Amino acid sequence: MNHIGVPVSDLTRSMRWYEDVLGISPNGVTISATNPAIGAVVEVENPSMRASFALAGDNVLLELIQYDSPQPRPFAGRNCDVGVMHLCFEVDDLDAAHRDLVERGVHVNADPVVLQDGDGVEAGTLAGTKILYLRDPDGIQLELFELPS
Repeated sequence: MNHIGVPVSDLTRSMRWYEDVLGISPNGVTISATNPAIGAVVEVENPSMRASFALAGDNVLLELIQYDSPQPRPFAGRNCDVGVMHLCFEVDDLDAAHRDLVERGVHVNADPVVLQDGDGVEAGTLAGTKILYLRDPDGIQLELFELPS
């Protein structure tokens, strides 16, 4: 995988948030385009867009994209909606990450959950894994994931 593209409403705000909250630093690569050929490729008529890249982990780039034209709609997807995806970041200490997120005022959906068999869950090989869902400034769902030790 090379990169994951995420449309955002405010590129500067989102780049700062992903760096400050998740520690994903921009790598200095940016692009802007107002080009019919790029519009055809992404199936957006008459686009005007800007994007910045940041390295997430060892080898996956996160591309945050702001479309200035056409006017984007706010994110309104639910995790169960077809096509809605989420980014998952592995952490060493989910409880510490949760405390930090709450202290920063980041929206977390609920307290962390430990995947265990029972109560409607079949965790399989993920038994003991801790998960937490949160939202970025545009309401986009993200997940933090701690593997069992």
